[in-house]
Amino acid sequence: MRRRLFLAPAAGLLVAGCGLTSGSPMADDVRPGSAGRGEPLKGASLTVTSKSFTEGLILGAIMGIALEAAGAEVLDRTGIQGSLGSREAVRKGDADAGYEYTGTAWITYLGNSEPVTDPRAQWEAVKKADVANGLAWLRPSALNNTYALAMNQENAKRYGTKTLSDVAKLAKSDPGAVKLCVEVEFANRADGLPGMQRAYGMELPARSVTQMDTGIIYTQTSKGSCPYGEVFTTDGRIDSMNLAVMADDRKFFPNYNAAPMINARTLKRWPAIADVLDPVTARLDNTVARRLNAKVDVEGQDPHQVALEWMVEEGLVREG
Repeated sequence: MRRRLFLAPAAGLLVAGCGLTSGSPMADDVRPGSAGRGEPLKGASLTVTSKSFTEGLILGAIMGIALEAAGAEVLDRTGIQGSLGSREAVRKGDADAGYEYTGTAWITYLGNSEPVTDPRAQWEAVKKADVANGLAWLRPSALNNTYALAMNQENAKRYGTKTLSDVAKLAKSDPGAVKLCVEVEFANRADGLPGMQRAYGMELPARSVTQMDTGIIYTQTSKGSCPYGEVFTTDGRIDSMNLAVMADDRKFFPNYNAAPMINARTLKRWPAIADVLDPVTARLDNTVARRLNAKVDVEGQDPHQVALEWMVEEGLVREG
């Protein structure tokens, strides 16, 4: 269910149904830093996959580079279009691992209608349920790619709202002030606008909600034409446009924490994968994601190079 700017699949990647037929070896000249010490994956041949939007490509590269530093030969099969393809590749054994989002697994793949409010409990529920699918989930990150409302700094000062509860109060005291720009999907999803309004007691007339494409929402919110725009919490444009994000103080929106999803047979054969990836995942949060995503979406840099430079900066791996 990750809603994002979708890029073309990685070079050399062909997808037939959910199966993978080709890829390219990762050939980064990296050694262990704080991740992969002792090269416990020496002799392993592992395939890493990801979805095709910017954040997915970056996370796929991060995982692959970490495994390389730990001694593994890594085949790059990142950039699969859509959500289901990368999961199915890992489930079927066409790939060994990839980062996935807990909320996506719980709601979209496992068919649950109600998200789990606590992020740790959400991950634990997914981990337990996916055992039956031959999938193992490693420790989750603080990176939570979920919905939010944001506004430019001028409007933030003008209206003084910092939380969605504040927005709900403003909608009652000054109904004309609260105007939203949202995607069509968000306007109709139970975990989008309808549910948000119920959770916060917010009653907005139809004329106060304008539906438009994602990119236009960010632009119009930055300009102030949209007082409140729907955003994704890890989007690099939040920082580049200096937007103020309203806190979801009642924790309505589902948790979409990124965590490594591993084929269970692979993890049984190479249990050190967990030790290699845990310290990497622990460094991932929304601040990191926004910065890395912006390097790609705003500055036009290559996702793999962005991932490598971050891992070197963090001391997770060393070059040469």
